[in-house]
Amino acid sequence: MRTILITGCSSGIGEYCAKALHVNPKYQVFATCRKEEDVQKLQAEGLNAFKLDLCDTQSMHDALSWMLSQTQGRIDVLFNNAAYGQPGAVEDLRRDVLREQFETNVFGTQELTNLIIPYMRQQKSGRIIYNSSILGFVAMSYRGAYNASKFAIEGLADTLRLELYGSGVDVILIEPGPIRSNFRKNALSKFLEHIDYQHSAHYAIYTQTLKRLQKEGDTPFTLGSEAVLDVLLKAMESKRPKARYAVTFPTKLFKVLKRILPTYIMDVIVRKVGG
Repeated sequence: MRTILITGCSSGIGEYCAKALHVNPKYQVFATCRKEEDVQKLQAEGLNAFKLDLCDTQSMHDALSWMLSQTQGRIDVLFNNAAYGQPGAVEDLRRDVLREQFETNVFGTQELTNLIIPYMRQQKSGRIIYNSSILGFVAMSYRGAYNASKFAIEGLADTLRLELYGSGVDVILIEPGPIRSNFRKNALSKFLEHIDYQHSAHYAIYTQTLKRLQKEGDTPFTLGSEAVLDVLLKAMESKRPKARYAVTFPTKLFKVLKRILPTYIMDVIVRKVGG
C-alpha cells in the first residue's frame, strides 16, 4: 500500500479525496484537519485522521510523527490541499490580512513540504502534489490575496521540481477551476471578518461581492470533487506525471487564452469574468 498524507480534509476536495482513497486497497490514507472536531468526525467514519494546523509548526511536526510511526518512516505522496480564499480589493488588504492568507496557503504548506522531502529523498521516491487553482496563473479582481498565494505556490512548485530533478521525487500542480465545496462560505466569513467594505472606495462592487458569496447553487462550469480525484490519481500513478493538470473547462480555456492573447485583451476578459 502506498501512503498518502492529505491536508485540509474537513470538507470539499480534501474530505472527498481522503474518503475515496480510504476505500482504495492501494492506498493507506492519513487525513488531517485544522480543527479537532473535524478530526473526530473523520475518525468516527473510520478514517485515520489527525489534527494539523499549517499555522503551527509544532502541529506539523506532531502530525508527521503520527503518520511516520505507522508507516515505518515511509511517505509516498503528500497532497497539499489545505487553503482558503480571502476576498477583497488589494488596497483594502491590511498587512496582517495578507500575512494570514500566506501563513496557511504558502508558508505553512511549504514548511510541511520541506519537513517531508528528506524522507522522500532517503527512499528515492515520492510525489509532492500541490492543489493550486486557475487563480494560480490568471489574476482576477477582488481576489488579490488568494491570487498572490497561489501564484507563489506555483513559483515554489516549479522551482522545487527543478531542484529535485534526479532525486526520484516528482513535484506536480493540480489547477482546478470552480469545484463544489465550502470555499464561498469560508470566503464570505473571511470577507466579513477582515474587510471594512462600508468605508471602501469599492463599496458598490462589494455589495455585489456579498450577493455572489451568499448565493446558493453552483457557478457556471462547476464540477464535483471527483474531477480533482481523477487527476490526483493520474498524478500519483502515472510513470511520468505531468508538471500540471488542469481541472474544469475554465482552467483549460484560460490556459490557451493566456498563451495566445495580449495582456490588454486578457484584462478585458478577466474583468468581465471575475466581476
